[in-house]
Amino acid sequence: MTSEQPAAGSVDGRTARAERSKAAIVSAHLQLIESGDLSPTGERIAERAGISLRTLWTNFRDLEALFAATGAVVLEREEAQSQPVDLALPLTERIDRFCAHRAAALETLAPAAAAARLRTPFSKQLQHNRSRHIDLARRGVEQAFAPELEAGGTTATSLREALVVAMTTATTSGDWQMLRQDFDLDETAARRVMTGTVTALLVRWLGQASP
Repeated sequence: MTSEQPAAGSVDGRTARAERSKAAIVSAHLQLIESGDLSPTGERIAERAGISLRTLWTNFRDLEALFAATGAVVLEREEAQSQPVDLALPLTERIDRFCAHRAAALETLAPAAAAARLRTPFSKQLQHNRSRHIDLARRGVEQAFAPELEAGGTTATSLREALVVAMTTATTSGDWQMLRQDFDLDETAARRVMTGTVTALLVRWLGQASP
């Protein structure tokens, strides 16, 4: 090993410190958002993380990089609450369980979703993050209601797509925010509306898909 080459231990140590700093920054970012500071400055994030502003921007080159790291943590949390629904259950019970899982996830992630909405029009990374959340919700719809979605066969492809889009829309953050904030519903009432919407869409679909 030459004098110019750092010891493996020192490289590993720097890498570990950098990872700890990044984790602390992301955690501070989310803590501020969850406390109601939906657009925290770099100074406030650094202060909450217990680091210097310079260290923050050494670890994240810009806000887009920070949004990417924070968005990954938020998506992991949503995925953890998105449990597969047992297809052997009756449809009504599958609807109830699916909507219960979605409501719990959306309620937990509401502050992060609200913060993202403020900046999404101006951020490519936040737009990408939003697409990932929509894809996750869509996959959940397609998994939970696979038997019903296939009821129309290949001749109902466009109607099936419309149904999936409608149910995905009804179970993502935009509609949840409207129910909770604009209509001032509590979590139970908002979940009841979500459940009713998904039920109505599926009942209408099954009627159309019947021979």
